[in-house]
Amino acid sequence: MTDKNKGTSKKEIIGYIIRILFVFLAAQHLSAVVSGSMEPSFYRGDIVVLEKTSLFGLEEFSPDDVKVGDIIVYDSTGAWNKGDVIHRVIDIQNINGTTLYVTKGDHNPVHDPFPVSSNQIKDRVITIGDSPLIIPKVGYFSLWIKGL
Repeated sequence: MTDKNKGTSKKEIIGYIIRILFVFLAAQHLSAVVSGSMEPSFYRGDIVVLEKTSLFGLEEFSPDDVKVGDIIVYDSTGAWNKGDVIHRVIDIQNINGTTLYVTKGDHNPVHDPFPVSSNQIKDRVITIGDSPLIIPKVGYFSLWIKGL
């Protein structure tokens, strides 16, 4: 193998590593919608594009910046559900110096049973104007793989 071929191989390897890193980072900012609780804003099987509270220690947004109308992803494990929930913030309350967020699915008749604390908030759905940034229907494959 000549020196020229060795250089090409290194460039190809570096190219593959860059592509893998890009896909990995992009995947961290996407989430498949698993229920219809947010219809008509988005539907089961849609992918929502997210900004994260912490990505490898880097803060993309602070939970303190969440406002009424934002759509957040929060961890409800142990509270009322078994995992992450994507719902809209409908009220912000301050109880004994602690900020709590009241959330509700747009399609649900009542708000979620428990308020959300700042440390439960993981992501916020990116919006353009008042519309969430989504990729329609692409998440069905992910849901099928996960058995959801």
